[in-house]
Amino acid sequence: MTTLTADWLTSPASRAVTDMLSDAGHQVYFVGGCVRNALIERPVADLDLCTDAHPRRVLDLAEKAGLKAFPTGLEHGTITVISDHRPYEITTFRKDVETDGRHAVVAFSSDMADDAHRRDFTMNALYCGPDGVVHDPVGGLPDLLARRVRFIDDPNARIQEDYLRILRFFRFHAWYGDPSGGIDADGLAACAEHADGLDALARERVGTEVFKTMMAKDPAPTVASMAVSGVLMRVLPGAEPAALALLVHHEDTLGRPPHAYSRLAAIFTGDVKDTLRLSNKDAIEFERIRDGARSDVGGAELSYRLGRELAIECLMVRAALLGQPVDLAQVEKTKDAWAYQFPVSADDLMPTYTGKALGDRLKHLEAAWIASDFTLTKDDLMGLP
Repeated sequence: MTTLTADWLTSPASRAVTDMLSDAGHQVYFVGGCVRNALIERPVADLDLCTDAHPRRVLDLAEKAGLKAFPTGLEHGTITVISDHRPYEITTFRKDVETDGRHAVVAFSSDMADDAHRRDFTMNALYCGPDGVVHDPVGGLPDLLARRVRFIDDPNARIQEDYLRILRFFRFHAWYGDPSGGIDADGLAACAEHADGLDALARERVGTEVFKTMMAKDPAPTVASMAVSGVLMRVLPGAEPAALALLVHHEDTLGRPPHAYSRLAAIFTGDVKDTLRLSNKDAIEFERIRDGARSDVGGAELSYRLGRELAIECLMVRAALLGQPVDLAQVEKTKDAWAYQFPVSADDLMPTYTGKALGDRLKHLEAAWIASDFTLTKDDLMGLP
């Protein structure tokens, strides 16, 4: 028997929620990510629970216990209860009645096994009671400890219930899989077979999964598997994954944290705003890294144009694309934006220059200043023909 000890499991806030249900005769278990992460000693963020109590019963019990409760997903059986300022998402055991690859019609159940078999991966179907005992209806614990991401039961059936599970399969492999052990062959084959189902998904959902995948410690082996299966081309047409592994190496060498847009820029040159539904602000940041990396602009000018942080990202992506080490001399030339302040203003040139002539003169002097590696002074520039 596997038991779990964790502060969040035994905290007064959690006890208030679990006692609320168990004292009324209901089953209650923590489930999913909190159990999974606690078992492998990773940080726990969200606390999700499941129960045989129906959602309106949960609302009534919360009210009697003096806890705030909100019907955040009543039609799907989900109630959010607030205990000591922390949200607990409580969902009634469910089983699928009908699915179309995007949405499911569910029925409530009183059986943990029904609930487990409608989930996606075995490592996500681990349940923990208030006593700390871990329940494993589908064999997820051995998979978790072996860092093996595996669909529950038939991978084809799980994917056809929700095609987003294709991208979740790769995302979970990037975060929880064993890179040296390869990816689950049956799952990969099912993803390849049903890759066309991704076309029916909202681009926002696709984008969220892609970016979560990119933020794993080393997503390169996973992205390579996405390419082999044909999934990468479905979500990022024209993407080439080869440079990603070297970029991750460069990040480690320079002690840089993962940057999703840099990693994306290393494999993709397309329009992310439409492809992944990015905001204008985020799309611009991606484009600056993508274009700067593929230019021959030096570190100093990149820093002047983009700021030091994006300049270094550009230099790392450029080196990865070229299959080379990062040019540390160029990195050294990147400085904070204040260090590169163009010393001539429009006021300095008026009234000699006005209108279009003024703008042209400013551009001419700025180009000369950049070409001097930012060494020309204001007096030098004002004396130029």
